[in-house]
Amino acid sequence: MAQFPWLTAILGLPLLAAAFIPIIPDRDGKTLRWYALGVGLTDFALMVVAFAQHYNFDDSSFQLVERYPWVPQLGLNWSLAVDGLSAPLILLTGLVNVLAIAAAWNVSRKPRLFYSLILVLLSAQIGVFAAQDLLLFFLMWEVELVPVYLLISIWGGPKRQYAATKFILYTALASIFILVSGLAMAFWGDRITFDIAELGAKNFPIALELLTYAGFLIAFGVKLPIFPVHTWLPDAHGEASAPVSMILAGILLKMGGYALIRLNVEVLPNAHIYFAPALVILGVVNILYGALTAFAQDNLKRRLACSSISHMGFVLIGIASFTEVGLNGAVLQMLSHGLIAAMLFFLAGVTYERTHTLSMENMGGLAKVMPKTFALFTAGSMASLALPGMSGFIGELTVFIGISSSDAYSDSFKLVVVLLSAVGLIATPVYLLSMLRRIFYGNPTTQDAAQQPEMDLNRWFDAKPREIIITACLLLPIVGIGFYPKLATQTYDVKTTEVAAVVRNALPVFAQQRQQNRLFSGGLFAPEITSPQTLLGVADLGKGA
Repeated sequence: MAQFPWLTAILGLPLLAAAFIPIIPDRDGKTLRWYALGVGLTDFALMVVAFAQHYNFDDSSFQLVERYPWVPQLGLNWSLAVDGLSAPLILLTGLVNVLAIAAAWNVSRKPRLFYSLILVLLSAQIGVFAAQDLLLFFLMWEVELVPVYLLISIWGGPKRQYAATKFILYTALASIFILVSGLAMAFWGDRITFDIAELGAKNFPIALELLTYAGFLIAFGVKLPIFPVHTWLPDAHGEASAPVSMILAGILLKMGGYALIRLNVEVLPNAHIYFAPALVILGVVNILYGALTAFAQDNLKRRLACSSISHMGFVLIGIASFTEVGLNGAVLQMLSHGLIAAMLFFLAGVTYERTHTLSMENMGGLAKVMPKTFALFTAGSMASLALPGMSGFIGELTVFIGISSSDAYSDSFKLVVVLLSAVGLIATPVYLLSMLRRIFYGNPTTQDAAQQPEMDLNRWFDAKPREIIITACLLLPIVGIGFYPKLATQTYDVKTTEVAAVVRNALPVFAQQRQQNRLFSGGLFAPEITSPQTLLGVADLGKGA
């Protein structure tokens, strides 16, 4: 069984199952939803079995490796493998997609197309995290865009066409930079290759590294998203249905963070040193901008979307911290936010099904008639605002420790970063608690809304067992990681340590160049790289470990 193509099976099962949906006899969608849920559960079970029995989390190298020639004329190989960066994200993908299928239980409009798109999207997400050929990575990245566009444009809200078009324009145009940067890397040197590991072994000139890094940063920054290329996200979330928002926030945003670590940091460490200060600054901007913008949102899902922008800022800071603690925190923040965001967007959908509105001005008093939903929504909000005992607290705290302990930045730079990020932390509980107050306490603010028949509190009903189970499946790992972070960190800490060492080993050379050429100016807004002697000593310690 060790030679069984686990990753191909995990990736191919949803895609193959989607092909059979058109011929499955069904009239009202009930058979299709059970079929899709069964496929999702089977695929998730395959992931658990593969990683539990055939994957060693103490090994930082690629495992479950599969490599077959696919289109030799283009140098395209079916090359799949997983390591500490991709394995936990694939497990998160399986869990969130299964729960999203369960959340789409009441889909009655074109159920065949809906469930087919969900399963194709699941395969594409797995492909992005498992692909070790850059062309295959790009192909999976592009395939993922089409189902999301259709899921928003067909099953979205009143402005779904605008939101879907904006999504596809931003993400598709940004994807061009992946292809251009990838081709530049592949064709440089004596040997043409798209293998990501072989690309990492090439000795690129710094000018080429900087250009390709910038191209990747644009593409992955749109997906993460990074200010100012973030504006598609609130529109997409505001119009997408709850299951699609669960996948969008829970998984698709993490593709951007994963790709930054995999390609920008691991393959282009020298260029990363130049761009890292800008990433830290952009991370702080994300935190503050997302938190402050959330205050202005009356639409429940748009407020949660702005919250996601803020939380992704911590991922950027952790990636650019030059410490294994910070990088560890960035990955933990991605996993934590994937669970928390999926939970909150699902509960937003539960609330919308009862109230038929996403305007918080038209809500109020739901705690009286929906106490279970209120309790679950409160728990999710507490996790999002980083309450101790929840995964959000551990993720953000680890990032803070990583950037604060980094010796690659001046004390003044780190102080400004920590203080400004703390402002975002203070704003987060304010807008989340305000959201809870407006939804679950008092009465609808708009008089006309209070007079509408569908706003009659006596006609509403609380969360059903299916909805409670879906929420519990997300809340349990959130609490589990909060109390015992090793549940998550043991799956990737060996790999993040290795990646951090790669970047730190490049720092001494950069520090010497900086002393000669003054690459960075001093002051609050640019870091002062520490002395080459200090960094060489730290690098030697890292090699010894």
